[in-house]
Amino acid sequence: MEESLLADVVAAALKAGADAAEAVGAERHALGINVRLGKLEEVEREESRDIGLRVFVGKQQATVSGSDISAEARAKLVARAVAMAKLAPEDPYASLADAHAHAPGPHADLDLFDPSEPSPEELEDRARAAEDAARAMPRISNSEGGSASTSRSTWRLVTSNGFSGLHRASGFSVGASVVAGDGEEMESGYDGRSTRWLSDLPAPDLIGAEAGRRAAARLGARKIASTTAPVIFENRLATSLLGPLIGAISGTAIARGNSFLKDKLGQQIFAKGIRVTDDPHKRRGLGSSPFDDEGVANRAWNLIDDGVLTTWLMNTASARQLGLSTTGHASRGLAGPPGVSTSNLTLEPGDLDQAGLMRAAGAGVLITSMFGPSLNGNTGDWSVGCAGFWFEDGELAYPVTEITVAGNLIDIYARLVPGSDLEIRGSANSPSILVDGLAIAGK
Repeated sequence: MEESLLADVVAAALKAGADAAEAVGAERHALGINVRLGKLEEVEREESRDIGLRVFVGKQQATVSGSDISAEARAKLVARAVAMAKLAPEDPYASLADAHAHAPGPHADLDLFDPSEPSPEELEDRARAAEDAARAMPRISNSEGGSASTSRSTWRLVTSNGFSGLHRASGFSVGASVVAGDGEEMESGYDGRSTRWLSDLPAPDLIGAEAGRRAAARLGARKIASTTAPVIFENRLATSLLGPLIGAISGTAIARGNSFLKDKLGQQIFAKGIRVTDDPHKRRGLGSSPFDDEGVANRAWNLIDDGVLTTWLMNTASARQLGLSTTGHASRGLAGPPGVSTSNLTLEPGDLDQAGLMRAAGAGVLITSMFGPSLNGNTGDWSVGCAGFWFEDGELAYPVTEITVAGNLIDIYARLVPGSDLEIRGSANSPSILVDGLAIAGK
């Protein structure tokens, strides 16, 4: 979206009575293809162009958004936003980011945009290749489909105190999901990948074969008795342990006092040697951006450094409430005030691969799927439904299902051991994680 159009919206908001304003423009073009049992099942195309406006009248604020960007619609958007702000309750911490905190231009090129434009036929071929490879694996009885997609998006922010920045990115994905069967027993398996550049995607037949392998490996799953045993969380889902960490160190949660880590800043909460990083400038990163969603300069952080919690995650409002400075973690959509989020979050790898973690643990559960997590944000008590594999003498023994793993995250973080099998699959990544002695509820 043109910078001049957003600048005009901001100027109109000031003229209409706002003391400050920021406008966001977002455009997205996407094409997705789904096949099932070798036949084209769905073609989904998206083309959107939207605008969002946040205005301030004193310490009152309001946000509005819309998909009609005509001159008449923009005028109504401005009038509605200013009128809403005048009726809103005061927020003593609400404002634009300070100009001195803005990311200076020219903004970094993070190699996030690949101009490749695969045709619908090429996407269909990729989706079919992934599904065909999955269906060709032993014991596969049915398919939930193969998919491939491409997208490109732009996001521009203009503020009344001098910031203007453009963020452009592309995306490509391929995936497959199939069902393995043995008599009346059925188990599903999925694999998929998303990347910024088309050339970084794994071959679709490799993805499909992994989906088939994962489905077949689940056949014969057993229920086990409740016990306490070592638990290994597979790398592709181990970041589920980090999600509560990020929520607990958000400035908003700290300011409200409803975080199980509210008294832990500067303290050792993981074992020595463990590091959790967040890098918004990672080249081709799925969470990368040259500035945060308030236009603030962002940078790499060691959120956990040698096991020590080093910072809260703050946007402008939460930083002011805490008497601190924003950390460049503001995140927002077209509507609503900014929240906070990480960019490219990574638990840095340790020394042992997954097999090594199993040998070190001896016997326990390898978790490969999770569902229905429950968290008490004030205490850190956490539980999650799981399925996976029981292992003995460091070797996989048999698949298990319908178990619940539970513990307190403060205790879990203090004892977790990261493996070496880090794979970059998304905007949050982790190697497999071993936690010794967790409560496992079974039959």
